[in-house]
Amino acid sequence: MPIFDYKCRDCYERFSLLVGVVAKSPEQRCPACGGTNISRLISRFARLRSEDELLDSLADPSTIGDFEDPKQLHSWMKRMGKEMGEDLGEDFDQVLEEIETDEGEQQTNIAE
Repeated sequence: MPIFDYKCRDCYERFSLLVGVVAKSPEQRCPACGGTNISRLISRFARLRSEDELLDSLADPSTIGDFEDPKQLHSWMKRMGKEMGEDLGEDFDQVLEEIETDEGEQQTNIAE
């Protein structure tokens, strides 16, 4: 059964619905507000990649960014964890956010 992406025109919520193939399917509703004023979106699609292709794309220097910039490093590490199917956890995100905050404070002190 296909999964379609929708957007509610009332509350602007984006959501996905599993749509059965039957003669008369029930009316589709927004899960957030229950509204029926929804529009179907063009869905993204995924391409299966081998593990080697995945690792090569993650190691590509053009996708990593600047290792000296904590925000870019944080973004790359989150993307890597997601691609590898690993949840790095809230503690990991908190540590990286603290590093970003400390880096921003240091730059502000240098400017002064």
